[in-house]
Amino acid sequence: MKNLVPRRYREVAVAGVTGDLTAEGLNRHFLGREAYRRTRYVVARRGPDTAVVEVAKADDGPLFSPIVGVRVLALPGECSLVDAPEVDTGVPTQLARAARELAPAARCVVVQGLYRHISFILEPAPIRVQVVEVVPPEPPKLLDQARRMLEVAEDLPPIELVPALVDLTELASERRAPRYLLPCRGSGIQLDGAEVRFLDERPEKERWVLLGCDRSRELHRWFYGEEPETVDLCPRRVANRAGGAMPVLTKCCLLEEHIERDGTTVTVPWGASLDLVREGLQRVAATAEPAWSPA
Repeated sequence: MKNLVPRRYREVAVAGVTGDLTAEGLNRHFLGREAYRRTRYVVARRGPDTAVVEVAKADDGPLFSPIVGVRVLALPGECSLVDAPEVDTGVPTQLARAARELAPAARCVVVQGLYRHISFILEPAPIRVQVVEVVPPEPPKLLDQARRMLEVAEDLPPIELVPALVDLTELASERRAPRYLLPCRGSGIQLDGAEVRFLDERPEKERWVLLGCDRSRELHRWFYGEEPETVDLCPRRVANRAGGAMPVLTKCCLLEEHIERDGTTVTVPWGASLDLVREGLQRVAATAEPAWSPA
C-alpha cells in the first residue's frame, strides 16, 4: 500500500474522537454514524494524537449515509500531523516531500497545507527518477521542466528527481582544442582558452572539435560535406552507457514529436513541450517500483 494518496482532498474528513484511538475504539466511534457521500477517509483526532481510517457507507447516493465499515489505515504511533501551509495537498509529489522533510519516521503523514486543505500519504516512498541532461544552460531545461510539472501534477505519483548532468565544459576538457563547435548559442557556454562557434549560425568552416550528437554531425555533413571530429554529448547515450537500476528520463535530438522507451529509460525529444515531459514522467513512473495507490 505504498504511496496511498486520496484522489481528492474532499474525500478526507476530520473528526474529533472522545474514545481511544485504537482499532476497537475507532470502530465503535464510527460504525453507524452518518458520513457525507464524498467522504472516504477520516482523520481522527484526540488531543495531540491522530489516526486515519477508511470508511464504507451503506449508500453513496444520498447526501449522508450510515457508515457500515471501518478500515484502520494508521494509528497514533505511526501517524503524524504536520502543518505545511505552502504544500498543495492535491499534489502527490508535494505530499511526499513534506512527509520526508517534516515527519521522516512516520508511516502515515497527514498534512494541513495550502488553503487549509487536509490530506495524507500512507507509506511514502517516492519513485526516484534519474534525469540525464546537459549543462549549460542553467537550470538544465529537461530537469527544470520535470520539476515544474511535478509541482502541479495531481495525477502523477510521488517522484523524486535525481539529476545526472553532462557538463559540456568537462567534455571539452577531454579533447583539448583551440576551437569548438556547439550545436547552438542557447547553451551560453564559454570555454577558457578556446574559441566557440555555433552550428546553427552556419559559420565559415574552420578546424574545430564538435561538441555534439548525431543530429549535429548530420548538419555538419550537410553544411560542410565532411565528418567532424566529435565529442559526443548525447544524454540518451550517456544514460544507456551508465545503466543502473534507477529509471531514467532523458532526451534526444533525433526525436521530434514522440517518446521512446527502452527498458526503464524513457526518452523525450530535445525540445520537448511540457505535455511531452508529463507523458515521459508517466511512462517512466510506470516502469518503477514501488507502485503508487491513488485511492
